Formats: sequence, structure tokens, C-alpha cells
Amino acid sequence: MQPDDPLQRRFARNPLIATRRIAGEVMLVPARQQPGEPASIYSLNEVSAFAWELIDGRRRLADVRDAVVAEFEVALEVATADLLDFFRQLEEVGAIEEVPG
Repeated sequence: MQPDDPLQRRFARNPLIATRRIAGEVMLVPARQQPGEPASIYSLNEVSAFAWELIDGRRRLADVRDAVVAEFEVALEVATADLLDFFRQLEEVGAIEEVPG
């Protein structure tokens, strides 16, 4: 493990992001938005919804990736790349925050 290994990062969900299951789909709904900001609702696919449920501030990204690989038929390298991208997107929209330490 390298000190700057992104798979060692841990994240917590933003408590201002609500999770809703609507007609079999998982949606992320920001509770508050800034004035002038367009309304946004984020729809998650099955794998993303599974990963979202695992974000608890204690699990490392590597733990989430390993759970995805165990649950779905996906190669380790593909799961790693997809999860790094997914978590980057979640950070960009403020849905998650990195937990220090």
C-alpha cells in the first residue's frame, strides 16, 4: 500500500443528501441547494446504489470495491476504475466527504 493510495480513502455521506427508492430506482436528492443552482436529482444504477449503501465513514474505498467484486460479476481492475470515477463524481456534487485518518 502506498501512502497516497486512493483506495485507502474513507468517505461519509453528506447528511443533506436524501436517498429515495422510486419505482425500483435509487435516487440521491439534495435536501438544500444554493440560490440560483439548478435542481438536481441523481439516479444510481444497481452497482452504484450498492456502493452508495456501503459508504459509512468506516469502510475504505478498497473495502467497497471488494464488496462490489464479490456481489457482481466484474473484474477487479474494472471495479477499481469505475468506483474511483463514481466517488470522484460524488465528491464533485457534494454527496460525500472524505473522512480524515
